[in-house]
Order: sequence, then C-alpha cells, then structure tokens
Amino acid sequence: MANGLDDVVAAETVLSDVDGLGGRLTIRGHSLPELAGRWNYAQVVRLLLDGFFNDLPDDAQLTRALGQARADVFERLLPSLTSLAPLDVYSAMRAGMAQLPDGETLTDALLLIAAPAVLTPALLRLRRGEAPIAPDSRTDHAADMLRMLSGRVASPALTKALDTYLVTVCDHGLNASTFATRVVASTQAGLTSSVLAGLGALKGPLHGGAPGPVIEMLDAIQAHGDAAGWLRNEIAQGRRIMGFGHRIYRVRDPRADVLKAVVRQLGGEGETGRRLAFAETVEQTALEVLRIAKPQRSLQTNVEFYTALVLQAAGFPPQAFSNVFAAGRVAGWIAHAREQQTTGRLIRPQSRYVGPVPDLVA
Repeated sequence: MANGLDDVVAAETVLSDVDGLGGRLTIRGHSLPELAGRWNYAQVVRLLLDGFFNDLPDDAQLTRALGQARADVFERLLPSLTSLAPLDVYSAMRAGMAQLPDGETLTDALLLIAAPAVLTPALLRLRRGEAPIAPDSRTDHAADMLRMLSGRVASPALTKALDTYLVTVCDHGLNASTFATRVVASTQAGLTSSVLAGLGALKGPLHGGAPGPVIEMLDAIQAHGDAAGWLRNEIAQGRRIMGFGHRIYRVRDPRADVLKAVVRQLGGEGETGRRLAFAETVEQTALEVLRIAKPQRSLQTNVEFYTALVLQAAGFPPQAFSNVFAAGRVAGWIAHAREQQTTGRLIRPQSRYVGPVPDLVA
C-alpha cells in the first residue's frame, strides 16, 4: 500500500508535469521560465482551458471576457458581502464563490476564475471599514485586483509582480487541491462544486495555507536576532521550518527562483529591498541548519518562502495569502475538472480494512 498515495498514478493529463528530481515544471508544453513574466494571466488561462471549451475565444477576447466576468461577480455577490465579512477572509471568499452557478459552460468557468480576484480585495476592504471598489472590466486581471485592493492604479512593476505570481501558481500536477477537484469532477458535479473541493484542500497549512506562517517566521527571527539559534530550536521542538521542503521536489522548487527574481525587481533601497536582503540571509542559514540537522532529507527552498514576500509587497495581509494563491490556481482546477469529466472515470479507489472483526455466529 502506498501511504499517502505516493507514486500512485491517478490520472493522465496534458496540463502540467512536475519533475521533482530535475526541479522543472512544465505547463502544457511550456517550461515555467517560458511563461512566468512573459505571458500574462489571461493568456495562461486560455492555454490551460484550450480544448476543454468549444467556444474559447482568442487572447484579446478572453481578456475582455474575464474582465466582464469580474464585473458580473461583483454585481452578483456584492449584496452578500457585508454578511460574509465577519468570517475569516478565506472562508468568506469560499462562501461567496459557493453562490455562483454550478454549471459547465465557459461563462461559468470565467466567473469562478474572476471570483477570488474580486472577492478578496472587497472582503479585505470591508474588514478595514472601507467600501468595496467595483472592477474595471477594461483592465488586465492582476492590475484590476491591485486597484480594487488599494483604490489606486498600481505601478507597472507591482502589477507585473502579481501577474507573474498568478502565472507561477496556476497549475502544479496532481497536488492535494487538484486531486480533490478531480475527485468531485469525476462524479459529474458542476464546476463550482469541483472548485469548492479544491478550495477546501488549499486552506490546509500543509498546502496553500503555508505562505502566511513564513511572514510570522521571518518576523520572529528578526525579533530574536539569531537566525541559526531560532531555527535550531524550532527543529529541536519538532516544528516545521516554513518555506522549506516539498513532497515532490528533491531539489530547489523552480517556482521559488521565479518569485525570488520578482522580489528582486521590486526591491531596491526601500522596505521591500531590506526585507529581501533579510530573507535571503535567513534562507541561507535555514538551508545550512537543515542540512546538518536532517542530513537524510533534501529540504530545499519551496514556493511558499518567496510567495510571502511577493504578496506582502503587493499589499495583501498574511491572512489573505491563500486567497491570492486560489486566484492563480483556480484556472488550473477548472482545466483539471474539465479534463476529468471528458476523459476520466469516476474516481473510486479501494481501502484496506484494518479494524476489529465482528464475532462470527456459528
């Protein structure tokens, strides 16, 4: 039996391939460095959905359709946002998305892709006592998300940083949330039901919930003043060092390098630059401490470490990091759901019973 389904092939896919030994991520025939920073999010959405919807338009038309979907989501869900705002921002976003139609059309898919980008800024603003800002359907996806958050047009550098992040996390093999999505999709449930399953899995701290604690770790180390001592104590207490190690990668996560470059481009002499310099010092110290403390394991930097810095620089608080992760990953979930529905079967693995056996009556 494979504990945790390690190395069990549960699906054939054209969407992405994670090479854990080589440290490479391929998305529909393109390496991550080919896409990140070169393709915008709408273009990658089209790449992922290609072949799964008969009415998929070209890049320019899809950009406009995604903009209209943001406007539609805002109009549909604005009346319920005030009642959702007291929830934590992730649960509130998930509850809002549960109100969307559970259909199978491209329109349904685009509403789901638009929803985290609209709901997250709106909910954060409501929690600050500010009114939500309506989308601008003419604006690119990442730029509009930042404008709805801050109330002003973001710089080109910050817009590109968020856009690159959304592209970087758009799909990543058969991870926990994608597998959950495919399981629900295999029952022929609608896209919203499938995406809600992915959202449930992504909330966990071993998956999409991890980048927030990276900020807490960096703050704690900075306050402590001794990175190596703090890290060794965490390991001695049996606690995980956030931002290091990955279930698949045995070398450095390629997404970490993409996002580290993004932070560098945002850096300079300001707070982001100082934060990056400190994080790089912590990273090198952590890698050395982990190498000595756990020589039998290859614990390298993963996507969570620099995700935290990118999203903090973009103005998102740590409690919303998983929301922004979902804003990027939802396109991948939908592509996997459609692939499962069109090419797969009902996912129904077996279990092995190891509980007590009832007495047999003679």
